[in-house]
Amino acid sequence: ASAVAGVLTRSQEERREEAKEAPFVPIGMAGFAAIVAYGLYKLKSRGNTKMSVHLIHMRVAAQGFVVGAMTLGMGYSMYREFWAKPKP
Repeated sequence: ASAVAGVLTRSQEERREEAKEAPFVPIGMAGFAAIVAYGLYKLKSRGNTKMSVHLIHMRVAAQGFVVGAMTLGMGYSMYREFWAKPKP
């Protein structure tokens, strides 16, 4: 059991390091999950909107959040690489 715990701990450490390098990836994943959860919660009270239209709106909102997070992450990465580095 301790070997399994060691593997899990190492995996968690790797995820933490990756999150430090690219912080907008977990933000994008969390936002995607939150939007999907909210869309599924609102599924009952969608009124007379068709199911397909509701699901398309939910998908577009979730994808938009992920693309926005990726864009911000790329901008942050470019800032760190080109502008935030001290000049030698």
